[in-house]
Amino acid sequence: MNETVLFITLGSSAVVHFVTTCVMGLFARHRVQYLCLAWVNGIFCCSAIVASFFSRIIVNGEPGILHPGMLLALLCTCYLQSIYPLNISMPGFLQWERMWRYARPILVLLAIYIAAAAMGSRIVYIYSVGDLLENILSSDILLRLCALGLSLLYIMNIFLLPHRMARHANVPHYLLGYCFFMGLSVVFYTYVAIDFDVRLLAVYVILFTILNLYLTFRTLESLALELPRPVIKEVTEAQAKESKESDQDDFNEANLHRFERINFWMQTHKEEWKDSTFGRDRLCQEVGLNRHLVLQSVRSQGFNNVHDYISSFRIEELKRMISRGEVKAMSDTLNAGFGTLQTVRSCFLKTEGIKLDEYLKQFS
Repeated sequence: MNETVLFITLGSSAVVHFVTTCVMGLFARHRVQYLCLAWVNGIFCCSAIVASFFSRIIVNGEPGILHPGMLLALLCTCYLQSIYPLNISMPGFLQWERMWRYARPILVLLAIYIAAAAMGSRIVYIYSVGDLLENILSSDILLRLCALGLSLLYIMNIFLLPHRMARHANVPHYLLGYCFFMGLSVVFYTYVAIDFDVRLLAVYVILFTILNLYLTFRTLESLALELPRPVIKEVTEAQAKESKESDQDDFNEANLHRFERINFWMQTHKEEWKDSTFGRDRLCQEVGLNRHLVLQSVRSQGFNNVHDYISSFRIEELKRMISRGEVKAMSDTLNAGFGTLQTVRSCFLKTEGIKLDEYLKQFS
């Protein structure tokens, strides 16, 4: 691998983390749990920028086995990744206090290493297992082994994160999977740090960037679920059939006219859409409009598609059933018109931003 490829890889990673830092920093102004994500991404961004300027040294260098620079980078990376997905919901100064307390072992080890270097301790270069065994008792090697052991401790904490977070009902499932794959990526980086290979290092940077980009998009998706949803309008009377002259009317006015017609039919034919087989085609047939016009009408009022529009009625009916005590078991939720329990769960979470099981507990 040449230095240009490594430079582009590190530069691209820096750009991704910079954008993530800006987005999370903006969100952190409104919700404090994004603050941790913002500053950790900022550290990763700065690290990638600094490393990119040393691309030539990284490509041409031969650090050998257990190089202190690689081990210290591994130690800091493991530390940051073990706290990265927590989204700690506390004020900024408390976050910093907790992070410093968690970093004390790293700070002590760095202080000892700097003190030893200041006292003239030489760096031992190791290129084989025999070299390692010969110098195993030297202070330099012992400090490296301590750094490796501390890194493994942080890696263990990464793998324990899904188990710890699973106890909290408000932790999304994708975050648990992210922690597991992040742990695997750090194990891979540990191998690269022990026995350096520049190609494997580039692979790790790519995987690491993709994982963090995935978490960023999923975080944004969670935020999008809380955006204002379209309101189902109450229509008191049926709209007249659309005349040919309506093609000359204002585009938005025509869409609103058709939507009110569709909405009135949905409000007055509850038993029709409470049938799980009811869908877009039957709605088009009942209101006398083709698929394109129906889709265009519901989209003009903020719905993504006809399925989401029909589901909004079913969700409102389900909420009414729950409040009236008509839902005694999870299977009763299907009476609102959904075909499967998986469908009702996913639609409820998407529409209400809360799991159906948690919503039911509020009425139990």
